[in-house]
Amino acid sequence: MPVFPIKRLRRLRETQKIRELMQETTLRPNNLIYPIFVQENLHDKVSVLSMPDIERLSITNVMNEINEIENLNIPAIMLFGIPSHKDKNGTSAFDQNGIIQKTITEIKKCYKNIIVISDVCLCQYTTSGHCGLINNDCIDNDLSIKTLAKIAVSQAEAGADIVSPSAMMDGQVSAIRQELDESGFTNTGIMSHSAKHSSSFYSPFRDIAECAPKFGDRKSYQVLFTNPNESIREVEMDINEGTDIIMIKPALAYLDLIYRPKNISRFASWRRS
Repeated sequence: MPVFPIKRLRRLRETQKIRELMQETTLRPNNLIYPIFVQENLHDKVSVLSMPDIERLSITNVMNEINEIENLNIPAIMLFGIPSHKDKNGTSAFDQNGIIQKTITEIKKCYKNIIVISDVCLCQYTTSGHCGLINNDCIDNDLSIKTLAKIAVSQAEAGADIVSPSAMMDGQVSAIRQELDESGFTNTGIMSHSAKHSSSFYSPFRDIAECAPKFGDRKSYQVLFTNPNESIREVEMDINEGTDIIMIKPALAYLDLIYRPKNISRFASWRRS
């Protein structure tokens, strides 16, 4: 019988430099997005017990925070707004003088290189606390996506590099892409919360963003954990509608779903969250 030479895979582990050269998975500061919660008419930082070390900030605080973020070589931030005024239509979400719009404008005046991603949703801005608009005690999907598109355009006008729809309304990516393009923002990217699952993991976020629903729950629009195939359909739909980056959320409980689109070549850029 022929004697085959030993397959010496250890050659590629011999030194630190070789290991770094051959490393398949990396996690570096330039892979990170830093979340920032900015609150209107706030004069000092506000802490929330359920989310230690994450605080609501004023616009002034945000500017100081970004200076530190840049020093850490983190390239991007994601902004979530907490307005002073809420109403049933979430009008402060697309106000040119809204908290997110003012914050983006101030950031872009001082920090040209930071990537600004803005959350596009209604839950922080509506009296209902839901991600869509209420009509006859139900979420009105088609009315909601029109409003989400207005929010996205207002954020792009302020200078957002990427808008991030998180409401899980059917057709939201298509509506936002069309409105952005028609408004001249063809280079503004979309990072969609494509498969956002109904989960108690969001409880700390709802505390800090003051966006818990005032009635019912979000199971009529967020994906159920029992339906992985439906989650993949949501991802495919967003890609077909023109999203640039997909997100599966929350990440830790859904690593199987993250794996599936990652290994399908037609699925483009994607982001864990």
